[in-house]
Amino acid sequence: MPTYKAPVEDVQFLLNDVFHIERYGNLPGFADASSDVLAAILEEAGKFAEEVLAPLNRVGDLEGCKRHDDGSVTTPTGFKQAYKQYADGGWMGVSVPAEYGGQGLPGTFTVMINELLGGANIAFSMYPGLTQGAIAALLHHGSDAIKKTYLPAMTAGKWTGTMNLTEPHCGTDLGLSRSKAVKQADGSYKITGTKIFISSGEHDLAENIIHLVLARTEGAPAGIKGLTLFVVPKFLVNADGSLGGRNGVMCGSIEHKMGIHGNSTAVLNYDSASGWIIGEENRGINAMFTMMNEARLGVAVQGLAISEVAYQNAVNYAKDRLQGRSISGVKAPDKPADPIIVHPDVRRMLMTIKALNEASRALVLWTALKADVAHRSDDEKARQAADDHMGLLTPVLKGVLTDNGLTNTVMAQQIFGGHGYIAEHGMEQFVRDARIMMIYEGANGIQALDLVGRKLGRDGGRAITAFFKEVSDYVKEHSADEAMKPYVAPLGEALAQLQQATMWFMQNALKKPDNAGAGSTDYMHLFGLVALGYMWAQMARTAQEKLKNGANGSEERMKAKLVTGRYFMERVLPESAAHLKRIQTGADTMMALPAEAF
Repeated sequence: MPTYKAPVEDVQFLLNDVFHIERYGNLPGFADASSDVLAAILEEAGKFAEEVLAPLNRVGDLEGCKRHDDGSVTTPTGFKQAYKQYADGGWMGVSVPAEYGGQGLPGTFTVMINELLGGANIAFSMYPGLTQGAIAALLHHGSDAIKKTYLPAMTAGKWTGTMNLTEPHCGTDLGLSRSKAVKQADGSYKITGTKIFISSGEHDLAENIIHLVLARTEGAPAGIKGLTLFVVPKFLVNADGSLGGRNGVMCGSIEHKMGIHGNSTAVLNYDSASGWIIGEENRGINAMFTMMNEARLGVAVQGLAISEVAYQNAVNYAKDRLQGRSISGVKAPDKPADPIIVHPDVRRMLMTIKALNEASRALVLWTALKADVAHRSDDEKARQAADDHMGLLTPVLKGVLTDNGLTNTVMAQQIFGGHGYIAEHGMEQFVRDARIMMIYEGANGIQALDLVGRKLGRDGGRAITAFFKEVSDYVKEHSADEAMKPYVAPLGEALAQLQQATMWFMQNALKKPDNAGAGSTDYMHLFGLVALGYMWAQMARTAQEKLKNGANGSEERMKAKLVTGRYFMERVLPESAAHLKRIQTGADTMMALPAEAF
């Protein structure tokens, strides 16, 4: 039976010491986000994750969700009670404005909480995660009447939310969507169509489910420019906020899938269901992108979370499992064999996962803070810079952290040997659960194409230029510091390689677009390595400062940070050179064979 320990200390280290959350005190919500409040929230969220959600992770995997003849769905044993605790604890509304019943705290707090929930139970965490994305879309694009109707109950956790994009014949290419919306005399619309792969689409956790649905109005332009976003509740809502009759949306089936069994992934059939426009007609994709970007950051957090819990269990096993003797000499003479953590190859796997996890957590929280600036600052220049950062980093976070999430869970499983393949230890579930993260909310190949094809050149390359300058300035600032050279020198080399790759695309991709497609995934991972390396440089600098000042009881953790950061720079970051080499080969051999030759 796997275990989970919420990484509370590491989150506090990042927010308090590395990113200095107190510097954001001028933003709405941050004045109440003192280090004491942060610690209290983390402790409570960690306790809920460890004691309530983690024990249900295996239950959810074994039982799955069940659809009944009337179209209703029941979640696994214990999920409904756990969700009630979650809602009663006010967790859904931590970052929602107070006017809708939330606590108005920074969005960064919700991101950090979601890592803890996901580490304990990915399938469960998706129910509130999709709701938070729906809340964000309604906050940004809903009319005052829609906000008043739906947000208080969603914030309280009484109602949950979903996003409905995919149809049987279209996934990535949303312009092929066929769901239609017919306008009614009262201004509402009748929605008809089928949506598939809808996470949390039908369940028994909440009294209502608020679906956000892309559909095409009559006479709308073809393609993606003709899509409109609608709010379609499972139960209609009366003028006084009470629930009315059942709307014309039913769960046709739930998917039988590889992992995340505890989440109800539904096929939803809309049969003249009543819906109301969110935002503007024919601009639904713009409104939906608010939710999609929230979801993509949320999936990146899932990649980190699954990697973290797999790592923790691999460490525990490596310390206990006795097999063989160390090649450098016996380490446990009182035992028949040494624990496998003494073996260099086991250390290679553990150190790689540890180095990636800690840097990934930093990258997630750094970006979450940028999102708070983009949404809350009254400084237009600061908002623009933060929004640029979000646009540039979102595909990197989603693609790199979820690719790493699967790779790392497989490495953690490998440490268990044959026992990792057996369900009893829980590692095979982590591998199965991690696989979907590379696919949903935009497959990772699409994230890479988005980065190379859209984000690099946006606004004349303003975002990538700012990123290059920030990292380059940091390297120059600390290059003369002997203690920092092991961190900034490799980072500078990797940054130069990323700049070379960017220039290569500028010179070779416009005249031959396949060159961009052929190198996009390597570019995304090269970018990810540089971003993670930048995080390690900052963490190393902070650890050095804390050790100089006495470390306040965290001396061993800070020393471990420095060693782990060195490992990243020496053993992980050099992969940047291989990514650059592959990018520069272009698309010729990749595209040379005719389809018949495969």
